[in-house]
Amino acid sequence: MNVYDSELVARILDNKDISPTDSAEAADYIFINTCSVRDKAELKVLNRLKHLEALKKKNTSLVIGVIGCMAQNLKEEILENKPFVNFVLGPDSYGKLSALLDAEKPWEVKEVHTDLSKYETYDYIYPLRNGGNSAMIAIMRGCDKMCTFCIVPFTRGRERSKSAESVVNEIKQAVAEGFREVTLLGQNVNSYDDGDLKFPDLMERVAQIKGVKRIRFTSPHPQDASDELIEVMLKYDNICNHIHLPLQSGSDSMLERMNRNYTKEEFISLAEKFKKRIPGIAISTDIIVGFCGETEEEFSDTLDVVRRVKFDSAFMFKYSERPHTAAFKRMPDDVPEELKGERLTRLIELQKINALEINKKLVGKTLEVQIEKISKKSDDHYIGRTDSNKLVVLPKNGKVPGDFLKALITEAAGITLFGEPVSL
Repeated sequence: MNVYDSELVARILDNKDISPTDSAEAADYIFINTCSVRDKAELKVLNRLKHLEALKKKNTSLVIGVIGCMAQNLKEEILENKPFVNFVLGPDSYGKLSALLDAEKPWEVKEVHTDLSKYETYDYIYPLRNGGNSAMIAIMRGCDKMCTFCIVPFTRGRERSKSAESVVNEIKQAVAEGFREVTLLGQNVNSYDDGDLKFPDLMERVAQIKGVKRIRFTSPHPQDASDELIEVMLKYDNICNHIHLPLQSGSDSMLERMNRNYTKEEFISLAEKFKKRIPGIAISTDIIVGFCGETEEEFSDTLDVVRRVKFDSAFMFKYSERPHTAAFKRMPDDVPEELKGERLTRLIELQKINALEINKKLVGKTLEVQIEKISKKSDDHYIGRTDSNKLVVLPKNGKVPGDFLKALITEAAGITLFGEPVSL
């Protein structure tokens, strides 16, 4: 979502004839788009601002803006401790940027706009995309789930959906620009609601757009993953064979403290339903380790779910307190950091075993791969991605990023597959 928001801001700047530069030292305007989901991201931004303060001293006409979720969350700290910052704009205030830049001396302006909106969806701004294979399409903003650990409702506000017409038009423009894959974005995409049109209905409309070869979406909430979604995924070949189902914890008592509104067995049943109904589907997840009061037994329940579901991939994190959340206000962060780290290591090792086991079953199969970029380890190889979101390393064979090809999978190493292009 932050990538998409950066593309919105890039369009606003482009409309002001402000073009990008690769050098911070050469820039007249620097905007940091920020994330507050975990404290590590905030710390990186604060360190970055120290460097920008030095640039501001050398170039007093430099305009510095902090935008996005961190601007929303830490505006008081930024105002008090970072006086060299000109603009602080929350996720619902990007539309004010153009007027701020029109000031006679924007480098002297001090403006803060962090009000959350019940209506802002930016459907009047078409993002300026900076390459990549998948066009990010935000279909909704905000979240109403109020998980006790999550800061998103406080930084991005309540749920509101773009009109289906706006989503379809944006995708058609992306296709006209050459994109063949789109990724539908939302904190909880399957809460999408455009009147009588719900998320599976929107997916069907998108799948019917000419030129869209692959459709991805993230993230759905397990509580709202419906049979209708499964049906539409089965109906259209261009909807990717992958779903992200955030688990967060496998313990019923932990899930209750997190306000996740499903149980361990309900989650397992949901994952099994997707695997049974959609052959070969890949399931990824998010897991938090060391949430408030987590006992060894509760952590063992999480490991049990990981063993039983066998996720294709997982984003795994140590819990970090986020201000404004219910957990921050009512629950002590009482699991020692050392124990969090030890549990995270155990979880990662288990997930590595599962991922390798799943990927080894793909050796010998021929899969369609979209080329994404040159491999970091070899200029003679590309990195590509399958329909089920698996990474594949391939030798160059005259293709370019964005192209599709068939690949025979020859080896599996961790979460990465290796393959050879084949002619069919």
